[in-house]
Amino acid sequence: MTDIEPHEASEIDAAPAREPRRRRRLDRGLLVASFVIASGMALIIWGFFSAITGDEGIDRPPEIESLSPVENAVQVLQQERIAVDLTFGHMAVLVIDGIEPETTNIGEIETEPGQLVTLPPTAIFDPGSSVISFQPSDDAVITEFSQGRHDVQVIYWRIDEGRENASRYRWSFVVV
Repeated sequence: MTDIEPHEASEIDAAPAREPRRRRRLDRGLLVASFVIASGMALIIWGFFSAITGDEGIDRPPEIESLSPVENAVQVLQQERIAVDLTFGHMAVLVIDGIEPETTNIGEIETEPGQLVTLPPTAIFDPGSSVISFQPSDDAVITEFSQGRHDVQVIYWRIDEGRENASRYRWSFVVV
């Protein structure tokens, strides 16, 4: 313990008392600017977490894994290939602007050994990957897509159930 002499105690008591701290006055401009910045940051963060990107906003049947061109695509080229990737075990046909092109099963095309496979100007179905596609060409029923909106429908079914139990999915795209 420290011993304090009586004359030292009087010096301590005589020391000037500290003034009570004054509260700083609130700067309203700084407060408003801070609130605006905090609100802006909160909105940006909310936007990142609630944004719908890619295929999230599309209500597509689970049997359709992907398709091209995507729903409501704009700036599609006139010779664009239409393709629908289905889950394994499905068969499909395409209906493009009300026209159903003949569908050729790629597994049934016969070629000589060592020769390249020449694809016919029809819709092509690949049973190994369950993909159906159609490419406009001079020999096909649709030679090119004219400018404007085009409607496509894929009619698909499980191979073991047959076409009489088919489901349909429609989408459209715009050609430039």
